[in-house]
Formats: sequence, structure tokens, C-alpha cells
Amino acid sequence: MPAIRVTSPILDPNTGKPIVREVLTEEISGPTVTGVRQVLADHPSQGLTPLQLGGILAAAEQGDPSSYLALAEDIEEKFIHYRSVLATRRLAVAQLDVTVEAASDAPDDIEAADLVRLAIADDAFADVLYDLLDGLGKGFSVAEIIWDTSGRQWMPARIVWRDPRWFVFDRIDGTTLRLRDGGAVDGVDLAPFKYMVHRPKTKSGIPIRGGLARPACWAWLFTAFGTKDWLSFVETYGQPIRVGKYGPEASKADHAALLRAVRNIASDAAAIIPASMQLEFVEASKGTANAAIFQGLVEFFERQTSKLVLGQTATTDAIAGGHAVGQEHRQVQEDIERADARQLAVTLKRDLVVPLVALNMGPRAAYPTIRIGRPAQDDLKLQLEALKGLVPLGLRVSASEVRDKFGFADPDKADELLGAPAQTSPPVGQPTTAPGAKALASQQAAEPDAVDGLVDELLGDWQPMAAPLVTAILSAAEDATSAEDFVSRLVAVAGDDHTGALREALARGQFMARVAARVGAAGDA
Repeated sequence: MPAIRVTSPILDPNTGKPIVREVLTEEISGPTVTGVRQVLADHPSQGLTPLQLGGILAAAEQGDPSSYLALAEDIEEKFIHYRSVLATRRLAVAQLDVTVEAASDAPDDIEAADLVRLAIADDAFADVLYDLLDGLGKGFSVAEIIWDTSGRQWMPARIVWRDPRWFVFDRIDGTTLRLRDGGAVDGVDLAPFKYMVHRPKTKSGIPIRGGLARPACWAWLFTAFGTKDWLSFVETYGQPIRVGKYGPEASKADHAALLRAVRNIASDAAAIIPASMQLEFVEASKGTANAAIFQGLVEFFERQTSKLVLGQTATTDAIAGGHAVGQEHRQVQEDIERADARQLAVTLKRDLVVPLVALNMGPRAAYPTIRIGRPAQDDLKLQLEALKGLVPLGLRVSASEVRDKFGFADPDKADELLGAPAQTSPPVGQPTTAPGAKALASQQAAEPDAVDGLVDELLGDWQPMAAPLVTAILSAAEDATSAEDFVSRLVAVAGDDHTGALREALARGQFMARVAARVGAAGDA
């Protein structure tokens, strides 16, 4: 009896057929012992000539990229500078913060965003990003998703990088990727919701011609020629020339002994010769200038490779330059980093977020968005200060949007929530004065101050004394037609005598306070 294959209500977006559950959990594109998906590969870099390299590149764009992809892998191992700068570019993006933004504040959209956060929460997800960025060199990168459908939620159990040699592009459009299979010459279609395919946009055109490895192959080839010639030169001129001298009485045996001594002294740094013979070392003084030619050639192509991969040379090559030049080169590197991160985020949404949400919650009009980038600390601080000032004034802001900005997940109903402490009023009848203030008030009540007594005595009924001044100010405000008019009226009010009684009371109080201070009078003096 054939096995029952459980289908999902989700349809393939390309063919319209239901997704088969067993296909999601199987490894479809794993390696095989024989056939077209073997781990062992050829090494076309061995003995490579410019003519052969041109043929490999031409075959790749005509539909057979296997040799080119093997060569791209080879130069990552043999061209140290290319591997260094390429790894720098990949690592720069792979270690960036990954955040998820909900499509809206609707409960379903928030739940979908939390589902995506759960899927990428593992630290190993950074390795997935690094593997997908392998497409920078080769033009594309593929990772297969092996789903775990045993639980209530269908989640990626593993995301496995696949060798790009196991895939081939459609010969007509040069863009559609197919899986190599022994039964199909042009490969088979990729199963839906099974693959993450990243095609970095380093140049316009078909993906196989967009990889950085394509121009890097030429730089590696010329660097390899220059390095080989450099090593041959060093082998010949790196050590001084040994010249043995013998006299006319030397025999053939003496000649042979001297020749052995001259040869052995280069490797063993030791030799014996008869006393009648001489051994002379001649320095190759002109060799230093010739060696600089090979060194300059190698360093030239390394600098061109830095420009190719990183867009600049200041962060990889020790070239003199001012602070402004270094800052400019760093900005170029950051621009490339942001572009790589944006393109990778698009791939993750298309090939991971959409399948994950669709399989668990059904197709949706909008899906969560993934952001990859460095946290903008200055912007977050400014936004936080703005929220603190504007929200109390009545500005309405989405709480979910704020959480997404700061990288906080939306809380569940059962979560313990943090919040501002509640302001509780004291029970009825309980004094609100702090204990320290109460003690100070008690001390002041027990020991009355003389100045306080004078203030109470002289200004206890101060309102009638200040009434003429207050009335004049209010009248000026009512009659004024503008701010300038009000200021001029205040000047006129200040010139009139409206505070005679108040001034007299203050003067009398000042005199009495001075007397009380001198004689140490009590509060009731």
C-alpha cells in the first residue's frame, strides 16, 4: 500500500498545486555518491592559462557553470587577498542585528512577527546569513530548508547551504534556477517553500555574470604568474653567487670536491675544501631593483581586488593617507554594507518569512518585514526624547511600532509587564508631610523665629496694601491694545505711587528685624 502523502491547504505560488508535507521534511538536494551532486570537485585552476580561463567563463554564461563555480572555489583557497576581503565583506553583514517589524498593529500581524522572531532567535542564524552571502563571489547562493512539521507550528529544523555546482540556470532566461538531477538534462524545478536563493545585485545582468569571482579570476591568474616569476627570481638571486677558485695543480678530484662544496653551502651552509682552494661569495646587488618589479605587480592586483570587493583600499592596504581619506573610504565600505544587508533582507522575507507565516497562519495580504543593519543609537535617543516630550502632550504613537524600533517583542497576555509605578494617594486623614519635614516643622513650632514673628505682625494682612498696585496692573492689561502698549503702560504704572503703605510696612519691618537680630529677641519680642 503506497504511503499517504499529507498535503497542505497552502498552494504553490508558481504552479497552484498544494504543498506536500513530506517534501518539506525531506532533504531533496543533498549530496550523492555518484551522479551530478558529488562533494568532490575538479580543480580547474591547476595549470590555468588565459585562453582556458576565457573558455571557462564563456561556458558558464552559455549554461554550464560547473567549471567556473569550481574555479571560484579554488581562488578563494589560493588567492589569499581575495579570500580575506571577501570574508570581510560577508562577515560585516552576517554579524549585524536582525530585527522583525510587524505588518501592522493587528493581533494576527503581531503574532506573525513573533513567529518569525522565534525562527531566527538562534545564534546559529548568523551562519545562515554568512552562507547566503556566498553569492557575492559566485553570483548566487542556495540554502535548503528542512522543515519540522511534528509540532503545532511548522518551523525550520535546519537550513543547509548547498554547493552551487549542484544547480543550473535555465538556458533560455539565464535566471531561473534548477536543481541538477541525473534524469533531467536541464535540471528540475525547485520545490516551493524549500529553498532560500540569494542573488546579490553586484551588477546588472544574469546572476552567473554578476559574481565578484568573475573579475577576481583574472586578478588571481596574473597574480599567480607574477608570484611564480617572483619565486623563481628569489630562488636564483636570493642567495649570493658562490665562486670556487682552484690552482693549476688541482686534480679532477679537487675540482669535484670544490663543486660539491659550492653546491652544498647553499642548503647546508657548511662545506670543506682543500687549503689550496678559495671560496668567494658575490652579492647580486642589482637583484633588489628587479625584485621590486614582481612585488609591485602582485601588490597592484591585490589593490585592484580590494577595490573590486570592498570598493576601497584604505581598510586593507597600508597606503598613506589623511584622516579625511580614511573616513571617506570607511563611508564607501558602509554604503556597500547597507546595500548587501538590504538585498539579503529582501531574500529572507521572500524565501523564509513568507513560507513560515503562510504554512502556519495561511496566506496573508502583508507579511512581517526583516531589517538588517547597525542600530542607529543617535536616532533612537532622539526618538526617545521626542516621545518623552510629545506623548504627555497628547501625541498618539503605536506601541508596536515603538517596540519594533527598539527591538522589543510584543508581550503576551500572560507575560509580566514592566511599567511606570502607580501613584497612590495616602489614606484619608494621614498627613502627606515627609518625616524630615515634620521634624523640622515641630522644631520651628517649639522655637519660634523672630523674623517669622515680625513678618506675621507686619504683613499678616498684606492684600489691602498691595491692592492699588494689582488694580493698576490689571487695568493696564485690559486697556492695552498690544504687547508693546502693555509694556509702556507698565512703565507708567511703575512711575506712580501705588505701594506707599506696603513700602512703609516693609521699611518698618526691616528696621525691627535688624534691632531684633542685634539684641537676640525671641519670636514674641
